[in-house]
Amino acid sequence: MGRLLLAAMLLAPVGAITAQARSAPFLLGEELVFKAHFGVVPAGTARMRVESIDTVRGREAYHITFAIDGGIIGFRIHDRYESWMDVETLASLRHKQDISEGRYHRKTTYEIFPEIGKYRKNDDSLETSVEHPLDDGSFVYAVRAMTIGVGDTLRVDRYFRPDRNPVVLIGDRREEVSVRAGKFSSIVVRPKIRANGIFGENGDAEIWFTNDARRLPVRIKSKFAKFSLNLALESYSPGYVASSR
Repeated sequence: MGRLLLAAMLLAPVGAITAQARSAPFLLGEELVFKAHFGVVPAGTARMRVESIDTVRGREAYHITFAIDGGIIGFRIHDRYESWMDVETLASLRHKQDISEGRYHRKTTYEIFPEIGKYRKNDDSLETSVEHPLDDGSFVYAVRAMTIGVGDTLRVDRYFRPDRNPVVLIGDRREEVSVRAGKFSSIVVRPKIRANGIFGENGDAEIWFTNDARRLPVRIKSKFAKFSLNLALESYSPGYVASSR
């Protein structure tokens, strides 16, 4: 099964990806709030939210945010990732990073152009990208739109910076998980991206997705910002069906 899924993801035509996006398991206004721990130490809150449907260069796009606020004594984290994903294809169109980790601070904006396979970092020159690109912030939402079963290994060349590909997704195991938001049957997926950050290949990350149509990420574990980061879902707001525009 893993090999069949691999072939399907690499060879899928635009129409198939568009159909996948239209059946995306998230709605406008959906919000997930997580309790963050560094190891066993409470360390603040993380939020994932589908903020709005905006227009980016004439294309309707989901505006998605992922923020972590907290830390421990002597080391504070205030990270915010914003992504704009094409409503039809879920390809990334724009990505912003506002990173504050201890003494390290950085703000970066990427403009991403799937139609020509290019991206621009801040005011730099255009660089080569990929078809149907994903960025750090849109990653979890795109994975939710895929169907990954236990034993499947997907290798997809969709990270917007080609030198960081392939993205590898491993359906590791089924597991019952209890968090503040409830008890869920889940499939544990291990993602690996050749990049720094929460899903970087050195982070040994795991994501618990509910084994239902919503595919909610209810728990996330990773080595992040020099610590073992654990996110456990505290609350979930399902959002609403957007009116036609």
